[in-house]
Amino acid sequence: MQHQNIVFHALLKQIPWSTVDRLVEEHCADDGDARRLKSKPHLIAMLYAQFCGLRSLRQIETNLQSHASKLYHLGGCMVSKSALATANRERPVEVFGGLLSALMAQLQAGYRRKIRDCVRLIDSTSVQLSSLSGRWATFSAGVFGAKAHIIYDPDADQPLYLMVTAANVNDITAAKEMPIERGATYVFDLGYYDYGWWAMLDQAGCRIVTRLKANTPFEIVEHQSVAPGSSILSDRTGHLPKRLAASRKNPMSGLVREVQVMIETGKVLRIFTNDLTASAQEIADLYKRRWAIELFFRWVKQTLRINHFLGTSENAVRVQIVIALIAFLLLRLAHEAYKNIVQSPLAFARMIQATLMERRSIAELLQTPARPKREPRQTIFEFDASASRAARRRSASRACAPIKNAA
Repeated sequence: MQHQNIVFHALLKQIPWSTVDRLVEEHCADDGDARRLKSKPHLIAMLYAQFCGLRSLRQIETNLQSHASKLYHLGGCMVSKSALATANRERPVEVFGGLLSALMAQLQAGYRRKIRDCVRLIDSTSVQLSSLSGRWATFSAGVFGAKAHIIYDPDADQPLYLMVTAANVNDITAAKEMPIERGATYVFDLGYYDYGWWAMLDQAGCRIVTRLKANTPFEIVEHQSVAPGSSILSDRTGHLPKRLAASRKNPMSGLVREVQVMIETGKVLRIFTNDLTASAQEIADLYKRRWAIELFFRWVKQTLRINHFLGTSENAVRVQIVIALIAFLLLRLAHEAYKNIVQSPLAFARMIQATLMERRSIAELLQTPARPKREPRQTIFEFDASASRAARRRSASRACAPIKNAA
């Protein structure tokens, strides 16, 4: 019989293993004790946990044992919970972070656009941790957590950058360490309210779309006309305050723009931009696109495993979040290749989860598997003469029964 790989194998084929080998060598990730869990089976075990939604190291150990015969062709192996805990705590997260960057670039390669058309959404999401992580992730008294800071491409539906910090790190502090693409459009919310950082984006030729606080003064220079009856209430150009606290000069002192928009709830938003030429509706629509990153966070938290952590150390938490995003990108790459099977990414992820260890190709997952042909039943021969006569009498009596009942 022809060998058929399992569904999990098709997902892992998208990983550039040569890149993984280079990263392992670069960070000396497999040096030390020969009995230590290697990077490849470590990655495979953690991806398996993400795809199957496993909540503990014991579950991972037991599930991998139940599929021991299928692990050889994956490059994986059975893993004890103690070995996996040690690997999560000690293996350099840069190995998996480098792989995540490589997969992001691989997926982004199919979305070549002019830089000016590139939209980048910036936001963060918090995850709650136990008190055992309090040594590095204390937010306030009795509250412990971490933050995943993301740059997201809504057109490609994928993250472009990840930074994991403790929950008490301010969003703007993390944003100042993020790479800036010259000429791109950056959309973000009030968590990134910093005139100095805005000025850095402006000097890099980036278009900024964000919100102004309700009490921010705005010196009006010119009013632009707006369409009557639309959600756009006003469109004005002007200047932000010239001076900040402690008499510091505002670095964002050039001519800018404020567009006031009324949303469905009746709330009025003051949308700020340094783009003086685009229409007010285009600016409002750009800010509305920020909702895409909120949907991404919800999808990841509902589908993958970043709400319940397998370790308490900073390295273990970082490893689990990074591998969760690797799992997301593997699903996206597979969905791109088999989009004709299932249109919805969520439905595709659930289908993969249900059939992960089956020996079938992804293209055949929605087809009903062919039933094996039944072997013909062997004829039963009765060689005893009396038995043959008794069988004939029983058959004759059954045939006469309906006639007697009718009479």
